[in-house]
Amino acid sequence: MEENFVTYDRDGDVALIGLNRPEKHNALSRALQAQLKAAAIRAGEEARVAVVYSHGENFCAGLDLREASTWMTNQIERFRHRMLRNGRPFEDIARAPIPFIAAINGACIGGGLELASSCHLRVADETAFFALPEGQRGIYIGGGGSVRIARLLGVGRMTDLMLTGRVLTCAEGERFGIVQYAVPKGNHFERAKSLAKRVAENAPMTNWAIIAGLPRIQDFGHEDGLFVEGLLSGVVSTPESGERLKAFLEKRAKPLAKPGTSGDGQTA
Repeated sequence: MEENFVTYDRDGDVALIGLNRPEKHNALSRALQAQLKAAAIRAGEEARVAVVYSHGENFCAGLDLREASTWMTNQIERFRHRMLRNGRPFEDIARAPIPFIAAINGACIGGGLELASSCHLRVADETAFFALPEGQRGIYIGGGGSVRIARLLGVGRMTDLMLTGRVLTCAEGERFGIVQYAVPKGNHFERAKSLAKRVAENAPMTNWAIIAGLPRIQDFGHEDGLFVEGLLSGVVSTPESGERLKAFLEKRAKPLAKPGTSGDGQTA
């Protein structure tokens, strides 16, 4: 019987996806990645927002190095593994039809940081720390980090982490753009759920346009970006849009969040 390395629950419109190898610091084995992929696809089909979190004291310590050592030294297995991953093990999250929020505590290292960066929002508690130790291990990232982490940190800072083995604290992660919300110890999961419930109140088409459009537009030139922006603006203008605008004008909609707070009413 296959072990349950990923848990899946629902809290209303929010899917809760838990990494469940706490004794291995939630290291990314092949089995865990396959179960995570299935959970992400399921969430996209039945929820409005998803939260990815960890069971235990560490979000994810990266690639399962013990397992990897068995295929990295075998040319055929190495080829099969890379073809299986195809450099995109977290694309079902990054390109999902719904927003994903990472709730991070403890280690967020290597592939764990690649996983977190594939989510659209990141909440971390003060125990979180971030590193890319691939240089010390003689390997290279393969989960989309060259694109996504570099966009968050900037190429210079990412190069620093990879070359020197620098480890960032939660506060540094927030300052450098890895996380949008830094919270006290143990508050990461509840805050992520609170934000997820707020995001779930948005129009689904607008949520999709934000997470699907913004990352891609960054790859375009100025004119192409404006063109795609116009297309998305037209696509999301639905009868629901009219009803939401009418509710706002009639003062039936929620007011704007107070300055210094996020949409869930808590201090940003």
